[in-house]
Amino acid sequence: MTMTPVMLDVDTGVDDAAAIAYALGVEADLVGISTVAGNIGIDLTTENTLRVLSMLGGEDVPVFRGASRPLVAEFRDAAHVHGGNGLGGAELPAALAEEADLTAPEAIIAMAEEFDGELTLVCVGPYTNLAIALSLRPQITAQIKSLVLMGGSYFNSGNVTPWAEFNVWADAEAAQQVFAAQWNEVIAVGLDVTHQAAITRKMWEAIPTKAEGSAGLLKAIVARTYTERVRSGFFLHDPLAMAAALDPSLLTLESHAVNVVLEGEERGRTVISEGGNVRVAKTVDADRFMREFCAAVDIPYLKDDHGLQGAE
Repeated sequence: MTMTPVMLDVDTGVDDAAAIAYALGVEADLVGISTVAGNIGIDLTTENTLRVLSMLGGEDVPVFRGASRPLVAEFRDAAHVHGGNGLGGAELPAALAEEADLTAPEAIIAMAEEFDGELTLVCVGPYTNLAIALSLRPQITAQIKSLVLMGGSYFNSGNVTPWAEFNVWADAEAAQQVFAAQWNEVIAVGLDVTHQAAITRKMWEAIPTKAEGSAGLLKAIVARTYTERVRSGFFLHDPLAMAAALDPSLLTLESHAVNVVLEGEERGRTVISEGGNVRVAKTVDADRFMREFCAAVDIPYLKDDHGLQGAE
């Protein structure tokens, strides 16, 4: 794993919180976090990000507030999955820092310029901020070394409709703009691989009730998955994208063109074809990722051979 400046774009969100915990746990060079409306509204995604960072000793990481709604579509959240406060109802301590002055699109442009040719940008919410930044400064495609997108479902069904994954569906126009741009490198981490990595009920139960730090955070924010929602596992969508940004060898990747359906019942569907520059994740070394994730956030890894049917 090589150290590279990383900017994270989030809609925090339980699995976004887990991705932040993972990034801090592996001591990634996290130069900034931008927020966007997605899993929950922008006020909460921003506040949640600040609180997670403060709880884990990362309050020095600047946080930039982003778009409060999609480019075109009506804003629709995923509170039914993430809870009313976005963190599964967990109440975290007050933040120790305030959001930065720049907006998220401005911050993406500024970071791309400051770390010209070196920056890795990881987007794990709707791509609204990136699309705005791209419209304002098209040359960021040449300045950003690697773009990693959590989103889409390329070989399997979606999670918000039978065809669409939530991040792409939530702002399909932004996703189409981002996929169409000519980046130096773009990696798409979709449900095809994220549905193979999860905190199982046994793992969650094995986290001590009075755990602190990252383990305590995960014990609290994942609880609703097993109590109210009665699921068998908690998928690590966003942490896997963060891990792939730091170590792409976790994935097998195939280059495709990606188009996003913008109309009708299949809106948000990611359609692949030959000849493009998007490196789409097809398989993942889930065991290696889970071992690395659990070590980074200090929770036990208990390999579950019973599958993850009913997880989310």
